[in-house]
Order: sequence, then structure tokens, then C-alpha cells
Amino acid sequence: MTDGNGRRSPLIAPPQAALVLDFVNTKADGGHDERLGDAADLERWLAGAGLIEPGTVVTAADAAAARELRDAVVTVLLAHSGEAGAELPAAESHLRRAAALHPLIPVISAGGLALVSGQAGVPAAFGSILAAVADIAATDRWGRLKACRNPPCHFGFFDRTRNGSATYCSPGCGSQVSMRALRRRRQSG
Repeated sequence: MTDGNGRRSPLIAPPQAALVLDFVNTKADGGHDERLGDAADLERWLAGAGLIEPGTVVTAADAAAARELRDAVVTVLLAHSGEAGAELPAAESHLRRAAALHPLIPVISAGGLALVSGQAGVPAAFGSILAAVADIAATDRWGRLKACRNPPCHFGFFDRTRNGSATYCSPGCGSQVSMRALRRRRQSG
């Protein structure tokens, strides 16, 4: 979908958003299990996402690093939803450290520019995730990649509203927040 000037609509998620959202949505919530809980979980997820070859060694430390990276990205996406807490500077700092540990190489071709990892194995997978984040962050659609403000959820989503004002992943999450606020008001009043 393009606008009248042939530009890509900001309401369409960039291709890299699928990987980033799949990564942030590995977190346990009320309806989903933790998908990065241990080395075997991380190996399954990375292989399913096509980020590692079968037989790649994945450790418990890799799983812990993946959860930390995911939590940092979720915190930044929460800031896009207007939930910029005290954790944001630490999350941004963590992303800078992760980028230093998993450097990306610019590959320039006739088709454009791509960032690729110069590493192998799990570090390459982390680099690929960071490359997807960087690719989106360099566009005008970065602020539309958000995390749900409903505290037990924090599910990642791409905001397709015209004015970019969505703060919940679904009407159900918005209703839960409204009901909790109503109960608090009734209890205090």
C-alpha cells in the first residue's frame, strides 16, 4: 500500500517487524508460556525463526542473554506506547552493549543496504535480531512498533491506527486496564 506520492504507507509494518515482534512475544504472560526459558527453548525458537543451523550449541547463558535482550527491546517498545519508565535508560544502555558484542557489517549492493552479523552461531542470531531492530529504527515506522501497556501482557504489536495512538495490543487488554482503574476508584471512593 502506498500513498498518492508512491511512498510506502506508514500503516504497513516493515518486513523486519515480524522477527522483532516474534522475538519480544516470546515472553510468558497470562496465555503463553516462556519460550526462552532455557537453552532448549532458545534453540527451538532460534531454529524456528531460521536464525541458527540445526546442531548449533545453545547454552543456558545464551538463554539468559536472550531474555535480557528481549526485555530491553520490550522496555523501548513500551516507551513507544507512552510507558517510559525509569527502566528506559538501562534498557537503552543494554541495547548499546548488545550492539557492541554483536557487531553488524553493512553490505551494500545494487538493491540497497543490509546489516548482517559478522559472527556465527547464537551471536549471529542476536546480531540478526539487532539488525532487524536497527533497520526499523531507521524508518519513520519505528514509533509504531509498540508493547501493550497492560502490565501482565506487554505483547508487542505494530500500531496500524491512522494517528499512531494505540497503546494496547487488543480491545481486551484495554478493557482489563479500564476495569482495574474502575475497581480502584470504587475502592478509594
